[in-house]
Amino acid sequence: MMDLMGERIKRRREKLHIQASDLAKSIGVTASLISQIERAKAFPSILTLKKIADALHITVGALIGEESSLNQHPLVHTNEKKFVKKNKTGTKSYLLSHHDSDKIMDPFFLDFPVKGNSNDIMTTNNPRQEYCYVVRGAFDVVVGANSYSIEEGDSFYFTSKEQHLFTNTYSAHSQLLWVVNQSS
Repeated sequence: MMDLMGERIKRRREKLHIQASDLAKSIGVTASLISQIERAKAFPSILTLKKIADALHITVGALIGEESSLNQHPLVHTNEKKFVKKNKTGTKSYLLSHHDSDKIMDPFFLDFPVKGNSNDIMTTNNPRQEYCYVVRGAFDVVVGANSYSIEEGDSFYFTSKEQHLFTNTYSAHSQLLWVVNQSS
């Protein structure tokens, strides 16, 4: 685990274009110690690890691998999907991936009861892009001043900047696959 931590520190440092000597100077240790930590030849104290994390604008958890789920655990079985939220109309959202600080999109499964909608589930006024695929059922979709009807097998791509609402128009539960890119 410590050798992976050293690799994570080095990878993050290089991603930020920070030289080992500059990192060392900013946290008050020698460049030799940073090199040894990155090669798993030395192990930092908790205080030094916290200073490294702060200097690299990352969490200690990310450096020790606490958040490395995607690489080590890319599979999410159906019984492992994570419940996120239920709104007043009964629509439920589930996260379909593990947490990872490096992921660039979040996939969700949305389950709409009859007449359920996406209010308080899908966010608005964010500089993000969203993609939806109708797994089951039918929806009326309003994005800004435009209205659309979509049904099973249809897909819909839009930005979150405009007000938007999905409403189930099917006679039973409707389901969406919803993919949202992370905010910049």
